[in-house]
Parts: sequence; C-alpha cells; structure tokens
Amino acid sequence: MDGGSAHTSGPDTGPAPGPGPRSEPVPFAPGSLLWDIAGDIRLLLSLPAALVLQVAHPAVGAGVDDHSVFRTDPWGRAERSLDSLQLWIYGGEQALEEGRRLRRLHKDISGTDTRGRPYHALTPAHYAWVHATAYPVFLRAARYLSRPLDERRLYDELLRLGAVLGIRQRDMPRTPEEFWPYFDTMVREELERTPVVAELLDPRRPIPPPAGAGTFLRRIWPVLRPPLARLHVFVTTGLLPPAVREHLGLAWTARDERGLRLLGAVVRTVVPLLPERLRYLPRARAARRAARRT
Repeated sequence: MDGGSAHTSGPDTGPAPGPGPRSEPVPFAPGSLLWDIAGDIRLLLSLPAALVLQVAHPAVGAGVDDHSVFRTDPWGRAERSLDSLQLWIYGGEQALEEGRRLRRLHKDISGTDTRGRPYHALTPAHYAWVHATAYPVFLRAARYLSRPLDERRLYDELLRLGAVLGIRQRDMPRTPEEFWPYFDTMVREELERTPVVAELLDPRRPIPPPAGAGTFLRRIWPVLRPPLARLHVFVTTGLLPPAVREHLGLAWTARDERGLRLLGAVVRTVVPLLPERLRYLPRARAARRAARRT
C-alpha cells in the first residue's frame, strides 16, 4: 500500500476476513527488539511524545477529549495504559486477548472532531495512526536516551504488534520507505494543535499527587509538581519530530536541544548501571525472569 491508503474511512470492528483460515499473531519472545526496549524504564520518557502525536490528530484528540478520564484520573489512566502496553509485548497468549479487549473497549467511542467531521475510534485510519506514532518516537528517543535502533527491524516488529492489536496490514505502510511519505502527509494535512495537545503541553496543568501517595509526598507536591511538569513538557517536546514541533507551533531553541542532549547523555550512562529491579518495569521483569527459567 502507499501512504494514502491508510486514509480509509468508517469503523472497523475486527480484522478483515481472508480467503482461508487466519493464523493468530505470534506473541513476542526474548530476542525480539521490542522485548528488549518496551520494558526499559526509559519508555516512560518517550511515551508522552507518542501520546501528543496521537492526539494531534483531530479525531483521536476528540476521542480522548470526549471519552478519556485523563483529566479526572491521570495517574490511573497512565497506569492502565502502561500495563496494557506491557501485556502486548510480555503477555504471551494474554497479548492476543488484550488486543481483542482494546477493540471492544473502543467500539462505542465516536463523536465529532474539531473540524466537524464524524469520527469512530475503530476507523482504520485513526486506529492505525495511534499505532504508527510509536515508530518515529521510538527511533528519536533511542538516539537521545539509549542507542540507535535498527529501523527496519523495529518497523517489522511494529507491524507484528499491529496484528496483535487487530490492525490490518493494508492500513499501515508496508515498509519504512513507505512510512515516511505517509507520516509527512499526516503531519501536513491532518495534525493540528488540538485542545488536548495544548493541555498536555501546558506545564501549569493541574495534576494531583499519585494515588496512594504518602503524607510527605502530598505535603511537598505543590513544590515538587511545577519543576516536574516543566521537565515533562521539555522532554515530551524535545522527543517530537522537528517537523511536528514546527507544524504545531512549539518553540524549541538551540539551547533546548543542548539541554536534551545533556539529559540524554546522563540517562544513557546511568540507566544501564541500574539493577534489573530498577531498570525494568514490573511485567517486563517478571517476563525476563520467567524466560531465564525456561
């Protein structure tokens, strides 16, 4: 397919039937690239940029604006989203059920976007865009925070992951070479600074302390939240592709770039020295331990 073919309209409630029996996607296992990177704590620094890319699409942004609890329960929503993502990679057969669960969850999400167009969360172009944002963000984050990734291998694995999530191959560019024209077209013709983008990139956005925070953290939260929010917005903005920053009107200076590179150098040095219990997210740690026992 070419990049334009991902602009299919209309909801899609499941994978398209084929001429013969469909084979189930194969769960990820040790040795895959996503197995190595998706459970690393550095993922927490890159996911917000992918989220901003997603909600910059008017339909996705409207869906989140209308149906998400990201304002009323930001920590709970983040925890549930992260746990779901970890299941995709480390859940084995559970990954396939999680993909089906997500499609069921999204089947009733619909409305009107900021341009007055009707949307449905399972419209193939919209659902595929949400998944596609992982590719440029993973590549960009790796260059700053870890090490450059094999672009073709990453893309092939993301297509495999798309199958786990019920995304049809015809709704995604087939290769990295086809991806970038598709991405450029999406940035130029679809993305905008939606209300949700503006909110996510506002360091003054009110965020409560994490659920279950102790008395001490709750007391110092008013002092701690502003610098953490500024750091969050800084890293998120820096990990967006430059063309996206320019299109959305987000300021980024040479000084900002130097600061992000310095932060990246610190992260690249410190994280590999951490013990496994600190370096990897809980589900990834458990999967790695289980894989070593087999």
